[in-house]
Amino acid sequence: MALRIGLIAPVWFPVPPPRYGGIELVVSLLADGLVDAGHEVTLFASGDSHTKARVSWVYPEAPSDSIGMAEPELRHALSCYARHAEFDVVHDHSGPWAAVLGGSVDTPVVHTAHGPLDGVPGEIYALVARVAPGVGLVSISQNQRRPRPELPWVATVPNAIDLSLYPVKPHQGEYLLFLGRMTSDKGCHRAIAVARELGLPLRIAGKRRDPEELEYFAQFVEPHLGHNDIEYLGEVPHGRKVELLQDARATLFLIDWEEPFGLVMIESMACGTPVIATRHGAVPEVIEHGVSGVIVDHFREMAAALAAADALDPLECRRYVERRFSPERMVADYVAVYEAAIERRR
Repeated sequence: MALRIGLIAPVWFPVPPPRYGGIELVVSLLADGLVDAGHEVTLFASGDSHTKARVSWVYPEAPSDSIGMAEPELRHALSCYARHAEFDVVHDHSGPWAAVLGGSVDTPVVHTAHGPLDGVPGEIYALVARVAPGVGLVSISQNQRRPRPELPWVATVPNAIDLSLYPVKPHQGEYLLFLGRMTSDKGCHRAIAVARELGLPLRIAGKRRDPEELEYFAQFVEPHLGHNDIEYLGEVPHGRKVELLQDARATLFLIDWEEPFGLVMIESMACGTPVIATRHGAVPEVIEHGVSGVIVDHFREMAAALAAADALDPLECRRYVERRFSPERMVADYVAVYEAAIERRR
């Protein structure tokens, strides 16, 4: 049965994002996949978005400079809920504001939590569940639920990537790669330490815009640039990112926080490049140790793990992603969530 779906993206970046924006990438893939599956989709996003769905916008261009402010996010979410009767189900990816508003409408609402749920975010979602108990929550990994298992979870739907945009290139590269924001919890400084220990080149690409990112970069990354073949390439566009992934010997994923997913891991594996990752967050759910990557307990073990990563089959890395993280799987999972939400409301 074809469904009428109202899909709310975060308002801060276009869908898909030109550079940074993991949630927007997932929403873009989901919107197009739902349309291809025969559903009628209205995507609530900024007007500079590009999708197979019908776009409804409040802001003609993404208000990136206002990120974190309440008014743009609230206006954006309200623009969907004011039209809730047009849809069989509303699916929100934008954050707690929209989840709260979802409790005020008759249309079934599901909300995907994309961020961590420890500390203050977890407290906010616990209050959301009390104010809007009818909104079904979807996690992107089982580990994401650990701080708040009592929330009204209805499903876990792992993220996916468009595999056609990540061609596999089965060969062993010469450098290590770090992709991620310039923040301590992402661990670029740890990647530098690993590369120096191994005596290998390191290529770094990632977002460096916010004040904390600029401060971290200046203190922990910039002093190493130009030495030991360590290079920062900036916030690269998609095509350049894929080239970096394809030609890397291994991608280093050195988080020290409970990251709910981590798209970089599946992007790398899709290109045939193994990931060496620390055992935090959803890492053990995303990587199959010894098949698509190597998981270590501490980043100090990464240098010794490179030989095991070298021994992995690049084509098996690709096949693993095709089995686990295809768009078709994600779309089918979400359609099942929508149908269950509609049935519960009946």
